[in-house]
Amino acid sequence: MSTQYASQLQVGPPVVPATVGNASTLWFAAVGAGALEAGLAAVGMLADGSASVADLAPGLGFRLVVFAVAIFMATHLRRGRGWARIALALTLGVFGTLSLVMEPIQWLLDGNSVVQAVVDADAMTFVSATTRVLHLAAVLAAMALMFGPTANAYFRGARGR
Repeated sequence: MSTQYASQLQVGPPVVPATVGNASTLWFAAVGAGALEAGLAAVGMLADGSASVADLAPGLGFRLVVFAVAIFMATHLRRGRGWARIALALTLGVFGTLSLVMEPIQWLLDGNSVVQAVVDADAMTFVSATTRVLHLAAVLAAMALMFGPTANAYFRGARGR
């Protein structure tokens, strides 16, 4: 066998490109930020009496399922499963991003002031807002990384394996 072909042989599982590994890690970070955000909101509503545990249970249950499915898909993304990449992009990349930005956009459209909100904010508001921004940043960065040239080549190669 010539050295030209020997260098193309691969023994063992394919090496996961950094872009795909980082995208997967960012999906895990997005899940963590989403869980923290949901937990903070639940604690806040329970503390101010605006909701009971029974009121919050369906929404938290739904989020738990979404988080579990996201972790499942992010794990399979790292393994080169193209269906996981498409599913993450469509579900969390599109609809998840919309769910993160619709509330703040509607709040702004209702005529609220960012400056006034910052002036009136307490520590919990700053933590919640920071969590939302980190959540959104993780999703957008994961989306960009999992569709970059290196990731595309990895997923094309995974189809052939």
